[in-house]
Amino acid sequence: MEKELNNAIDLRKNGNYRESNEILLKLVQEFPDHASINYQCAWSFDLLGEEAKAVPFYEKGIRLGLPSKELEGALLGLGSTYRTLGKYKKSKKTLLKGIELFPNNKAIQTFYSMTLYNLNEHGEAMELLLNCLIETTSDAEIISYKKAIEFYSDKLDEVWK
Repeated sequence: MEKELNNAIDLRKNGNYRESNEILLKLVQEFPDHASINYQCAWSFDLLGEEAKAVPFYEKGIRLGLPSKELEGALLGLGSTYRTLGKYKKSKKTLLKGIELFPNNKAIQTFYSMTLYNLNEHGEAMELLLNCLIETTSDAEIISYKKAIEFYSDKLDEVWK
């Protein structure tokens, strides 16, 4: 099983998404209660643009209990997938759980800001995105305005006279 799983992951890394997905589907049929296989299968559907098929595998993998690093990826993947399917409240709940468990993961925060945008929570979305930007950028021009961006990030609707 480990050899086949590693083969499927290698195929995915090399861009052979369909072949990887076929192997993972066989593995998930053989080992339906293996959390990591469910997670990898979900990921393979996402890469094929078949998000709706990914959801039950993400959900099951999370429910079965994933190691920390895979849980981090699964919460991001499921939250993002819910968003692309228009399930914004589920996306928000999932990504918030990801932020709670992995507070330093800026990718989860970025996907969360997209969900906030979809929920018309534009101010909070922009504040979060701007803070992610100033915390992660290496762009000298942006860094030179860090204090100003930080200051204005939660005051975007204010007008000074």
